[in-house]
Amino acid sequence: MKRFKKVGIVSAVLVMALSLAACGGGKDTSKSGSSDAEKTLTVSVDAGYKDYVNKIKGDFESDNNVKVKVVEKDMFETLEALPLDGPAGTAPDVMMSAFDRIGSLGQQGHLAEVKLDNKADYDEKDQKQVTIDGKIYGAPAIIETLVLYYNKDLLDKAPETFKDLETLAKDPRFAFTSEKGKNTGFLAKWTDFYFSYGLLAGYGGYVFGDEGTNPKDIGLNNKGSVEGITYATKWFQDVWPKGMQDNKSADDFIQDQFVKGKTAAILGGPWSAANYKEAKINYGVAKIPTLNNGKEYSPFAGGKGWVVSNYSKNKDVAQKWLDYVTNQKNQETLYDMTNEVPANLKARDTAQSKNDELTNAVIEQYKNAQPMPNIPEMSEVWTGAENLMFDAASGSKTPQQSADDAVKVIEDNVTQKYTK
Repeated sequence: MKRFKKVGIVSAVLVMALSLAACGGGKDTSKSGSSDAEKTLTVSVDAGYKDYVNKIKGDFESDNNVKVKVVEKDMFETLEALPLDGPAGTAPDVMMSAFDRIGSLGQQGHLAEVKLDNKADYDEKDQKQVTIDGKIYGAPAIIETLVLYYNKDLLDKAPETFKDLETLAKDPRFAFTSEKGKNTGFLAKWTDFYFSYGLLAGYGGYVFGDEGTNPKDIGLNNKGSVEGITYATKWFQDVWPKGMQDNKSADDFIQDQFVKGKTAAILGGPWSAANYKEAKINYGVAKIPTLNNGKEYSPFAGGKGWVVSNYSKNKDVAQKWLDYVTNQKNQETLYDMTNEVPANLKARDTAQSKNDELTNAVIEQYKNAQPMPNIPEMSEVWTGAENLMFDAASGSKTPQQSADDAVKVIEDNVTQKYTK
């Protein structure tokens, strides 16, 4: 999921000018026109969800006298095409969206406002993921966040604290022979803000104030953020091979080392598990260890929700689909077929009862995760934070200077693009 964060939000901003014109300032662009007997509901999903939708759609079709047409298309391609496909009448009625895209697309007028008729099935964090300006634009379906992967052939149990990870980084089994004194016992792609944010947040940093809604209050250069950057810098300069500073190649290096058994623990998302299973690694999954200040690592809370095109002529039946697809039974089916953690709390409890390590780790870590700000200004954070960690890690700037410069870039871009 991680790769979608920056690409998705930036793409949304690039189409904003065109989309605002196309959507008429966010007003409801269509009404439910045809009778139930005439309706076909078009549902667009990634290939990985096609079998799931086909499996559950039968009861919905018979109960609502509607035909569900399933379209297989990449989720982000669908979302990025919505500003043009919607007015042209070629967009699907219903689709899935990453949580971090829902706010901006809803605010721009491309998504229809919906109701959470099963609101009690979600916690406050889930509801926040699909809400902006007090309006709901989606129904939560899947929750995701970063977790710790570890090699069970190399470790008897998962590290529980960062002190444990520091001890691991002194283990001669993981000495990096190409660079004297360097160690790969634990690796994390901290030059990538998506991965490093949990560290900064655990020390007291934050993106925007007022729970992510105030872009005039940026907390990425406060005392806590600088403390987190300072701690990471020690890993970059004293422990890790120099290649870990290269954001473009660091992930390949981390994955290669983990697959080859040359590193014992890494940070990653639930989407990586399939690759490790295919590589036949005897891996375990756990929540990310506790920081040295006694606080929890607080990564972004992510996931996906079901959304309705604001251009749809079938909004009434689309709302019924959202209620149907997110009920406990269908969310449990989603878990059984995809092993992705359902947002529905009752279905989540069912999933947790299966004692799957990945599932339980995601659920436990999600408790400490923070919803990513879903206001449009968040797109400027990805740009401004590109060098937030690198400049300090490389030694070209102090942690405070690196943080101050990154925030200055964010502030300037927000002022330029969002100040009327």
